[in-house]
Amino acid sequence: MTTPASFARALSAALGIVVLAALPAAAQDIDCGECHEDVVFASTAHPDVTCQECHTNVTIEHEDADLEPLTDADSCGECHGSTGRTVGRSVHKGEAGCNDCHGAPHEIHLVSELASAVSPVNQIQNCGACHDDPPELIEGYLAGEHGKALLLSGLIDAPSCSDCHGDHRIMEADTSRAPTAHGNSPETCGSCHAILFEEWKTQSAHGLAWQDENEEGPVCVDCHSSHEIVDPTSYNARHAAAQNCGSCHEDYLASFRHSFHGKALHLGLSDGATCADCHTPHKNLAADNPASSVHPDNLEGMCGNCHEGITAAFATFSPHNDPTNPDDDFRVYVVWFFMTGLLIGVFIFFGVHDFLWLQRSLVGTFRGEFEEERSAASGQYVKRFRRGQMRTHVVIITTFMLLALTGLPLKFAAAPWAQTLVNVLGGIDSTRFLHRVAAIGTFGYMLWHVTEVFYRAVIKREKGMFWGPNSMTPQPKDLSDFVGNIKYFLYLGERPPGDRWTYFEKFDYLAVFWGVAIIGLSGLFLWVPDFFTRFLPGWTLNAAAVIHSDEALLATGFIFFFHFFHTHLRPESFPMDLVIFTGKMSLERFKAERPLEYERMVEDGTLEDHLVDAPTPRQRRDAYIFGSVFLFTGIMLAIFIVWALLKH
Repeated sequence: MTTPASFARALSAALGIVVLAALPAAAQDIDCGECHEDVVFASTAHPDVTCQECHTNVTIEHEDADLEPLTDADSCGECHGSTGRTVGRSVHKGEAGCNDCHGAPHEIHLVSELASAVSPVNQIQNCGACHDDPPELIEGYLAGEHGKALLLSGLIDAPSCSDCHGDHRIMEADTSRAPTAHGNSPETCGSCHAILFEEWKTQSAHGLAWQDENEEGPVCVDCHSSHEIVDPTSYNARHAAAQNCGSCHEDYLASFRHSFHGKALHLGLSDGATCADCHTPHKNLAADNPASSVHPDNLEGMCGNCHEGITAAFATFSPHNDPTNPDDDFRVYVVWFFMTGLLIGVFIFFGVHDFLWLQRSLVGTFRGEFEEERSAASGQYVKRFRRGQMRTHVVIITTFMLLALTGLPLKFAAAPWAQTLVNVLGGIDSTRFLHRVAAIGTFGYMLWHVTEVFYRAVIKREKGMFWGPNSMTPQPKDLSDFVGNIKYFLYLGERPPGDRWTYFEKFDYLAVFWGVAIIGLSGLFLWVPDFFTRFLPGWTLNAAAVIHSDEALLATGFIFFFHFFHTHLRPESFPMDLVIFTGKMSLERFKAERPLEYERMVEDGTLEDHLVDAPTPRQRRDAYIFGSVFLFTGIMLAIFIVWALLKH
């Protein structure tokens, strides 16, 4: 059966015979090999073409003639006239000739051969010889999926330059007639990705907008780029998807980045949900369209792709909720307003309180007011904490630091230090695991403490657990001590005499008690949302996210900025207060800081029962090492918090 190609080849040969027959006898008898024996003719595209058919200006007497060099139009145009005219209307007119693309004249191969200069494999190098600026053109292609498929996997049908840009009639990439033009790219890509193109064109809001001449919408190259096309299932592609979608949907991008999905994905969670996971990549319809994946009737199934066993209430959780906007969900806004007010109020209150305290302590240090309480001249110490209390405190600071180290990077995911800290901890999956282990430890010591309090108060019937000098319950004396301390800070009075617990120590204790309950419960909401949404609406998950985030910031900020100052960093205790680690306080300091408790113990005759030996050098060393690690970590995290807040 005669094919168009074989017919064209036969016609070309016949025309060649006619031309040769019409040439003068002298021209036909030229033996080029006698002089040009070093010329190797290896063309498979022109196996039967004689020298004179291309070198039309050569005669038998040309040895001494001053010959003008032949152009592509002179040589190739004799046979490929229509192709030449096509190139003349392309972007290559006057810029590139036949040999620039097809190779040396004597070595031109059939286009279908791999050895051809314009074969898919060789096009990259040949086109890149001119189109090397910007570097992303070729380098992007080589790093992309098309380049890998062609050059690494050997898939010869993978797209090369001419598949997208055309061959002879190449237009400027952004002209309306170019196959790579913005509006034409779907059909160009669809020539290979036919199923996806049809799906996108008929079942996507983007595709429907593309078909409507009065609307504009994103097309293939807006989401997948043109040269550096990456595997859409890879982490890099998934991470970039939000930014791509956000170039049009800015409000949704902002809310996505503030959500758990956005933050976890940013920190390296490879299977973290991104835009296409919920809205699908090629069937993304408006939420009010019954066929949309995010239509209310379809949410349960869509969310169920990642969250097994979800409830209908869980599906009403809003992944794009903006808690600062009362028009979004007013209930969540009220929660945010309260938590923000609480956070700001506590920070302002203790910020002013501790600043006044700091300046007064510095002055007192210069005056030598604390020499007595800093000394241990008698060598006698008072037992301040039991071994069980010290061990509980070790568990508290260990789990708290671990929660802070693993939780703050997620809260401030966009901060410059967040990814580094996550990497140090072993990656986002490791960070999440450690966070939950620390949470279990937190629930453990909280349960232990509540059980102990219940046992002492109910079973043993100890007096003074909830009122009196040994109680952590705030009392009228705490208010008078606060007023007295403010006067002392302002040089208007003496420091009020301390008792077993001060008002700021009670606040520290109750802050932890409140914090564990609030952070723990809201964290459980986010840990097992399918359980809680069996009997609670989905918006409570949005509220839990706000509570967990803001209360965690309140807890970490209070501990690192204020509790550290109250215990370790104030001049009276600097560089570290070892009492909580050794359980012992010097008798001189006890008299100076807790005179009311000291006097009561003297009156009751119980002081001798509490006198113990001084901490051993090893106990002090271990306390300094252990305390320094956590103190340094807390100060570092405090700096990170300030850094993130200022950058935000």
